[in-house]
Amino acid sequence: MKGLLKLAFLTGIGTMAWRGWQNWKAKQGGDDRGPVGSSGIVRDAGPDEQRGIEAKDWDEVDEQVDESFPASDPPGRGVA
Repeated sequence: MKGLLKLAFLTGIGTMAWRGWQNWKAKQGGDDRGPVGSSGIVRDAGPDEQRGIEAKDWDEVDEQVDESFPASDPPGRGVA
């Protein structure tokens, strides 16, 4: 009986610690997932929204690839 009470006590402590950690993580902004079935937080497409890329380095292919994300197919680009 004492073993069962110890197990219940440790389970309660573990549950409280887990919930506290989840609440702390949510307040820190660590969980950026959206609702089920969504891609989460999505940024706008374009060179102004990129980090570490200069607008002068941005070309048509970069824009097509950026606008197609997170699609699985590559951008359709006609061959001349």
